[in-house]
Amino acid sequence: EGRGPDVVALTVTFFLFEFLAATQDIAVDGWALTMLSRENVGYASTCNSVGQTAGYFLGNVLFLALESPSFCNKYLRFQPQPRGIVTLSDFLFFWGAVFLITTTLVALLKKENKELTPTKEETNGITDTYRLLFSIIKMPAVLTFCLLILTAKVGFSAADAVTGLKLVEEGVPKEHLALLAVPMVPLQIILPLIISKYTAGPQPLNTFYKAMPFRLLLGLEFAFLVWWAPKVKHEGGFPVYYYAVVLLSYALHQITLYSMYVAIMAFNAKVSDPLIGGTYMTLLNTVSNLGGNWPSTVALWLVDPLTVKECAGAQGQTCGTTLAAELCTKAGGSCVTTLDGYYVESVVCVILGFGWWFLLGPKLKKLQDEGQSSWKCKRTN
Repeated sequence: EGRGPDVVALTVTFFLFEFLAATQDIAVDGWALTMLSRENVGYASTCNSVGQTAGYFLGNVLFLALESPSFCNKYLRFQPQPRGIVTLSDFLFFWGAVFLITTTLVALLKKENKELTPTKEETNGITDTYRLLFSIIKMPAVLTFCLLILTAKVGFSAADAVTGLKLVEEGVPKEHLALLAVPMVPLQIILPLIISKYTAGPQPLNTFYKAMPFRLLLGLEFAFLVWWAPKVKHEGGFPVYYYAVVLLSYALHQITLYSMYVAIMAFNAKVSDPLIGGTYMTLLNTVSNLGGNWPSTVALWLVDPLTVKECAGAQGQTCGTTLAAELCTKAGGSCVTTLDGYYVESVVCVILGFGWWFLLGPKLKKLQDEGQSSWKCKRTN
């Protein structure tokens, strides 16, 4: 109706959703540390990644396929229709109901084993929990880890956050990109099981360090795929060999991504103090996730400022700002991109990533040599 989205309402809704999801996340991390023995606690990351893969497939790949009219008409229907089998609201309502039922059943049917419950209360309420969190962050080993992991993923930001959008911008259908993830599901389930053999030991960060340069180089390869897309595009779409190269690139990227993800999760589980295991482990995982989210946000924001455009067909006009672009159009010209900011970002990010790998990567690995006492929470009464 000519109105923009209600950003405030969306922000409030998703804040509440994420707040409740984070609360459950802490509980699940606590389960992992409680149910798994200390020597096997590294497998918590395997359970986590396998579950997330299944959820991603149902919530992203399956939904995009069933919501796409072209996919449904081509593969699932005899009579074409103007809309897909499901809509976003139908999908959210169904899984919201399933989620509500399953979590209610867990609350009603799952009983804690009181015989194994420690006699000493872990934390005495919310205030005590936050006080404990601040004392954890101030520990030298934890503070060093947080600072390093917050900057470790800068080199991947352009490849992870912008590549998919650029491929869609170049004409690759988003449902086709989603379907390319289908062959990845078995790989994403098997990979954590294989990687866990190397991360369940005393030095899981070695895997993180070794996988990093390969993932950085794949960022450049992703930029090549975006550049290559308009070269091979034809009236019917894209040739099969282009999708094959994209699929192969995505598979290699998943190997490096999961190697780093499972490694960092295993390390977090290994050093987390069982006293407040769920809160401790989720804090470290949150910092790790934040280390990937803030560079992606910055990368998305910088694409336009780094893009160079010229006004073709109208002398004396530029396209440096939104207003200038409108003036160019009114003067009978059109803005033509001469240098896409995505390619600038891709090169800069890879340079920054290798700089981090050479200078700070060894310091991250040294954290594995810290004794358990360096990570143990020191309560102050």
